[in-house]
Amino acid sequence: MGSLKESEAPAARLVAGVDIGNSTTEACIAEVDGQGVRYLGGGIARTSGIKGTTRNVQGVLEAVTGALARAGRPLSALDTVLLNEATPVISGMAMETLTETVITESTMIGHDPATPGGLGLGVGVTVPFSALGERADPAPVIVVIPGDVDYEDAARGLEAARARGVVVRGAMVQRDDARLIGNRLGQPIPIVDEIALIDRVPLGMQAAVEVAPPGHTIRELSNPYGLATLFGLSAEETRLAAPISRALVGSRSAVVIRTPAGDITDRRIPAGSLELIGERTRQTIDVTEGAEAIMRLLRRVQPLQDAVGAPGTNVGGMLARVRDTMAELTGDPPETVHIRDVLAVDTFVPREVRGGLAGEFALESAVALAAMVRTRHGAMARLAEALTRELGCDVRVGGVEADMALKGALTTPGTERPVAVLDLGGGSTDAALINAQGEVRTTHVSGAGDLVTRLIASELGLEDEETAENVKRYPLAKVESLFQLRLENGQVSFFDSPLPAETFARVVALKEHGVLAPVPCRHPLEKIRQIRRDAKRRVFVVNALRALEQVAPGGNLRRLDFVVLLGGSSLDFEIPELIAEATAEYGIVCGTGNVRGTEGPRNAVATGLVAAHAEQSREG
Repeated sequence: MGSLKESEAPAARLVAGVDIGNSTTEACIAEVDGQGVRYLGGGIARTSGIKGTTRNVQGVLEAVTGALARAGRPLSALDTVLLNEATPVISGMAMETLTETVITESTMIGHDPATPGGLGLGVGVTVPFSALGERADPAPVIVVIPGDVDYEDAARGLEAARARGVVVRGAMVQRDDARLIGNRLGQPIPIVDEIALIDRVPLGMQAAVEVAPPGHTIRELSNPYGLATLFGLSAEETRLAAPISRALVGSRSAVVIRTPAGDITDRRIPAGSLELIGERTRQTIDVTEGAEAIMRLLRRVQPLQDAVGAPGTNVGGMLARVRDTMAELTGDPPETVHIRDVLAVDTFVPREVRGGLAGEFALESAVALAAMVRTRHGAMARLAEALTRELGCDVRVGGVEADMALKGALTTPGTERPVAVLDLGGGSTDAALINAQGEVRTTHVSGAGDLVTRLIASELGLEDEETAENVKRYPLAKVESLFQLRLENGQVSFFDSPLPAETFARVVALKEHGVLAPVPCRHPLEKIRQIRRDAKRRVFVVNALRALEQVAPGGNLRRLDFVVLLGGSSLDFEIPELIAEATAEYGIVCGTGNVRGTEGPRNAVATGLVAAHAEQSREG
């Protein structure tokens, strides 16, 4: 009889669990029979299209075929594919600039070229280089040198003018010649070059030029009372000039020209309003009030049902755009697509100063706003149908994403119920809690790795998203010589062979396999590191705490014991440390998961799908 039961035992079936995330698609291959699960391997691919839409087919195929190849099984042997029951989620981001530095009447401020010449502070009246030969006025001058003047001719002309008694206190140069000119002068003067629109520099006006020593920043022109002293300003004029000095903070060189009719203002721009609609109330807030006020209001209206931005603003356009994009991708009517969460972050955006003469930039206050959209479940059914046709096997939606993540997380050694998980992805941060009785609470909040990348790119003024991604993902170093670099932690590494010439004296990101990726910006290593860590704190730490609050019993974080970090962003070299540090004060044991004891923080949902399917098979 025993042998008969063995012969009637169901044969092992090859099952694939597939987790479609915002950025990546993960697969887990396993054999499932009446006795349990035998995991064979996993695969990962970039998600094709928006998560939860039929455009995901290609990414799923790549992840599944990759996992099958690692398991040594053919596609024809696959019996069932299980998808996570995740409604489509799309995140968008808008930047609302709150202030803007505007220059009128061709006044110039804040020009900070890479290689200014000379040293010190010079104040005088702007005169053209061509008029130096006729100059007889004893008043100090700032010489304006156009691009058609050779640097040797410029140096000779300045020295000749000085010999005749002309008091030359500084110079402004169109070409990149400041050091070449300065090196040929008997006595140094501050020289600022690379002034592209030098023909628009007002002549006969009082001006100040300041160049700080290497490693230092200017002192007088970045101080409102320094400006008042140099130009004889009244108290009211000093107040109006304060935006000038603020824009110059941190520069090594600068020029300020005072024009009688000119004015420099730092004015607030109408950034638009945001209306948050909750189950019981709706509230409107002006974005200029900043991220903290927006998030405080969001907590008062939760659970959020929808959000609407004022028409004609960045916020209004962004929210409408993500809503329309999701409606188009899923085929759902636009009125069924709602904003389910927003995350506001205070930041700075480098903006070109309006009215400047040399492409001057100033850091303007801004609010970054990320929004998340969730729609109906119908799109997942359409995706399952499309995959059935492609794979030629049974494809079904296997379980709610957060539930599956919990099942996968519990395969991490050292975990048991009750436990909470944080799934740190590219577009959203998800949290789930399972208590001792098996009851599950879940939440999804907007903002994750993609938002961090954008904040880094914005605050560093990087145009290349790949460079911003490198800054986010890898430690930094400064190449001090062709055979030596200093790591961001202060340690020094030496090399037997010379480093690539393009990295010399540059800040670099330390990628895998010893690859050095230069970071093309003029910020020092310490500043870049600070911006990177601040961006991660403002997104991941803030989201981790607010997501855990939403699933914790009574919203009390002290009632949580264990938190397991999952998802691609949990592989980051410092995000888990930042979150663990923030949760430590609540007595929470927080660390990066190790799914099945082998996969690290990845593959939790895919593993959970297979585990849940095996449980159902045994119960059935």
